[in-house]
Amino acid sequence: MNQGDYLTYRKAANTAIIGLVIQLVLTLSVFFYAQSSGDDSAAAGTIFLLSGVLVWGVLLLVFDQHRRERIETMEAEQLAVTGAAAASAFESTGDELRVAARRLAFMYKWIVPGTAVLLALITIWFGFGAFQSIEPDTLNTTSKPGWALAVGISIAVVGFVFARFVSGMAKVDAWSNLRAGATTSVAAALVGLVLAIGGFLELALGIGLLVNYGPYIISIGMMAYGAEIILNILLDLYRPRKPGELPRPAFDSRFLSLLAAPDRIAENVGEAVNYQFGIDVTSSWFYQLLSKWIVTLVAIAVGIGWLMSSLVVVEPHERGLILTNGVISEPLFSFGDTGDGDVGPGLHVKWPWPFSRYETPVSVGRGDEEVRTTTGVRVLHLASNPPEEDKNIILWTENHTRGERLNIVQPERNPEIETRGDDEATSTVAELSLVAAEVPMHYVVRNVKLFDQFAAPGQREQVLLQVGRRVVTQYLGERAIDEILAMSRTSMPKELKHRLSEAYGQFNDGQGAGIEILFVGVNGVHPPTRVAPSFERVISARQNRESLIEEARKSQIAKLADIAGSVELAEEISAKLVALDDLRRSSGSDSDAFIEAELEVQRLLERAGGEAGEFILSASANRWVRHMSERGLASLLQGQQEAYLAAPELYRSNMYFEALIEAMRESRVYLTPGELESLKVRLELQDKKAGTTVFDAERGEAFQ
Repeated sequence: MNQGDYLTYRKAANTAIIGLVIQLVLTLSVFFYAQSSGDDSAAAGTIFLLSGVLVWGVLLLVFDQHRRERIETMEAEQLAVTGAAAASAFESTGDELRVAARRLAFMYKWIVPGTAVLLALITIWFGFGAFQSIEPDTLNTTSKPGWALAVGISIAVVGFVFARFVSGMAKVDAWSNLRAGATTSVAAALVGLVLAIGGFLELALGIGLLVNYGPYIISIGMMAYGAEIILNILLDLYRPRKPGELPRPAFDSRFLSLLAAPDRIAENVGEAVNYQFGIDVTSSWFYQLLSKWIVTLVAIAVGIGWLMSSLVVVEPHERGLILTNGVISEPLFSFGDTGDGDVGPGLHVKWPWPFSRYETPVSVGRGDEEVRTTTGVRVLHLASNPPEEDKNIILWTENHTRGERLNIVQPERNPEIETRGDDEATSTVAELSLVAAEVPMHYVVRNVKLFDQFAAPGQREQVLLQVGRRVVTQYLGERAIDEILAMSRTSMPKELKHRLSEAYGQFNDGQGAGIEILFVGVNGVHPPTRVAPSFERVISARQNRESLIEEARKSQIAKLADIAGSVELAEEISAKLVALDDLRRSSGSDSDAFIEAELEVQRLLERAGGEAGEFILSASANRWVRHMSERGLASLLQGQQEAYLAAPELYRSNMYFEALIEAMRESRVYLTPGELESLKVRLELQDKKAGTTVFDAERGEAFQ
């Protein structure tokens, strides 16, 4: 091993001090930015950069101990040359006096591996913790994208430049361990690069993709760095080492070392190509020519790519604007459709970037999916968000979606209280009610120029959303809760669509927002989940009431049909009866009008054919039977009177014997002489019909 002198190691120690200071400054910069902006990416990057302070601190201790060991070795050699060692009292124990060498060996054996294990635990633990703390439904945001760009660029430039400087020093064998410091600076540069790119995309283009997923990237990088340290520790246990060779620290990342010295990548690729082809390809004329003209070819390719930025191909489903120095302009040449300030499908030629650019409104769909379309249908949810797709059946007592928006509406109106007047109207219901509803609005962009002018890029959807929510809130606030839940569900979408069209029509000084509303719906209307059981009880009571009313109507129809044959005829007869009662009170029951009306009611009842008609017909029949019976009796009495007047004695005798016959019918009669003193009769009551009837002349004919 070619060891340097103490001056060599002192320079390495001074470099480690500079690296330690730079690492602290970078760490503090990211920390203060994270505290002021609330950026989770910067918070995770602060821990990653802080672990680099530990690396530079260990390198400072190691190189400083190397310096001490070199001084100690020089002193020992100097004593040996001057002969002072022979006169020394410690001549036999010269190796025991090399305290710095033993400390250096102790550091390489325990402190450096222990630091590597500690770094692995820190990066994996905090990286996994940062990854677990990220909520899937909550995206990372930064309130200061400009500061993210500035801080990120500063850290990336300083970290990469210092890493290149340190990696150049690490080519010297005595300074080889500085590669670990270079990897730490490269890690800091990568953190700054993530912050810078995320801030640039958010600030210039309104794209928050890298800002949203920055915590994932940095936390995964921390865990990968810790896993590589553990792998290096395991491999170092079995890796052969030359005698006197300094061990390479396990926290010296091989991957980050390539980023710190990218020239090594080209060398390794060239060696791999030569090895695969079996010849020295790098010495061929083609490789030399390509190496000579590579800069020119790259410049030509970049120029062609820059000139191609003047070509714009508009898709069939798009319409957009050409902005020259921020002003809407016409294309230089157009081979497609052009409109009032906007361009349609086809090929268009404009000035190259950055003098001119083409802009198409970007629609952000569900799940933050960006859809680059103009004529496509876009959806805004002006109230609560729709439920997740995996939910098929949702009850009022269940949460429909995360963070439901509750709107204030009027309480249920009581018609009975409203009709009594203000003085007597007393209500016990709440003055306000809350309800959640889904109000999706489907619209398309019809005029891209007006759509581009009413708000800044990236804010148009938010402006439309906020204005739409204001309109929906005002509209629902005017409605009663029973109207929203049931009675006005069919008319509400049309009224909301009209109000939204009027609100959006006020943009651009009355020219409109350049959109056309296709559909407005009112779905999933429900009360808050805490009061849903109370609503269910009210609805259950109403259903029971309606059920009882329907049962009563059913009974009414059945009764009226049984009595009068049909409901309509029963209602007509009822009206006639009421009129008949009024006529009786006004004209009397003996008037001709009353009699005529009574007969008319009777005819209606008879025509109905129900129970009432049957009763009337039966009573009429009984009346005629009674009438004819009484009339027959009267005629019989008149005939009997005439017979009596003709022969009174004969009539009485006839009537007497007829009465006697009637009284003795079906009876036994015994005739005995009157002079008998005692009468004893023996009867055999076997057959009642055994005897004969005395007064029946026909019975005696059989015995004559």
